[in-house]
Amino acid sequence: MNITEKEGITDARKLGIPKYVILGIQHLFAMFGATILVPVLTGLSVSSTLLFAGIGTLVFHLVSKLQVPAFLGSSFAFLGGYLSVKSLGVEQGMTETLALDYACIGVFCAGMCYFVMAGLIKSFGIEKILRFFPPVVTGPMIIAIGLVLSGNAIDNCTKNWPLALIALVTVIFSSIYGKGIIKIVPILLGVIVSYLLAVVMGEVDFSTLNDAAWIGLPISREQTALAVFDNIDTSFLISTIIAIVPIAIATIMEHIGDMCAISSTVGKDFLKEPGLHRTLMGDGLATALASLFGAPANTTYGENTGVLNLTKVFDPAVIRLAAIFAILLSFCPKFACLIGLMPPATIGGVSLILYGMISAVGVRNLVEDSVDFNSSRNVFVAALILVIAIGVKYGADDNVSIGPIHFSGLALSALVGVTLNAILPRKLGMKVKSVHGKEKQ
Repeated sequence: MNITEKEGITDARKLGIPKYVILGIQHLFAMFGATILVPVLTGLSVSSTLLFAGIGTLVFHLVSKLQVPAFLGSSFAFLGGYLSVKSLGVEQGMTETLALDYACIGVFCAGMCYFVMAGLIKSFGIEKILRFFPPVVTGPMIIAIGLVLSGNAIDNCTKNWPLALIALVTVIFSSIYGKGIIKIVPILLGVIVSYLLAVVMGEVDFSTLNDAAWIGLPISREQTALAVFDNIDTSFLISTIIAIVPIAIATIMEHIGDMCAISSTVGKDFLKEPGLHRTLMGDGLATALASLFGAPANTTYGENTGVLNLTKVFDPAVIRLAAIFAILLSFCPKFACLIGLMPPATIGGVSLILYGMISAVGVRNLVEDSVDFNSSRNVFVAALILVIAIGVKYGADDNVSIGPIHFSGLALSALVGVTLNAILPRKLGMKVKSVHGKEKQ
């Protein structure tokens, strides 16, 4: 990767404490809207999410030798896994809370996959390992993640379309026409504007808010995934792991893309120093740790990379300050209750954008890497990934069962995609007809 050293502020404390603090708060706001939306969508704890976003970021910085200015917030890639496992668990008579505990164990195992990938990259080199996960596999997988989630967004929007549309329009206008901080936090603004409108319309009941304390612990024994082992269902646990672990293929690729983006923004090749294996281990450790305490999987946030590009302040200490702010905010149960009262339609309107953006990232990967869809092997790989993921999700049973083990659409599509890409020859003799009817090799 060709990286040119860029001019910027590498020690934000030279700007003075007030500006240093403001920069940290700005990074907090940049990640805030998307990070808290994941627990709202899944039913996980908002407080533990903020706590382990902060802790996970500090862990990542420690593992990556305090060099990489990245913030770790909630990953949207695992939403399909959480919702699929929760739905399957409820069908089998579990509570939603217990089903989510199983999902968290699956995410823990996915976090461990980062260590496996880091070890392989350290041992054999990045080029030899990533050839098993080319864009023709990861691109359609990312597209499928967004499309699989789209039905949940529409379901929430139907609760109150005006609120959903207000959230949607606010996000679009803030992103396109906003300046400065407004342009950086469109998701947060969409939530706030729609939420306030819901309050004016009398759609929010604040009766439970008075009972919530201002200060309290963000986690408890009941909120940890360890409750699974009190009376474990082995077959369901295996099904959960199979459903969620393959998503790590996409998130690892996302991590690599984010590291390239941060390297380009800062002007330092972080894939070489401190090394991709270190950043992967930091991300995986943050995800594994968060999942054990009932918080969503973590991932490096592009929103904060945007802030770096805007401010030209590349000091990782500013990110660590934002992480500390997130930890402090997690100790306010009243705030978590306020977030929990958010109308489903508000969530749905914002989700329409977020889920669409996930799929758009997959499309962008295919375009930027010039994946050749005149090649019939590439068509087969991409087509089966998309059809299996979406078809299984919206089929009659929402999963495929082999004995007592259940496969989600995303898990099965990832398995098929990686396998096909590995065994199909690079050039097939079959010709593919274009939309104009001409045959192409």
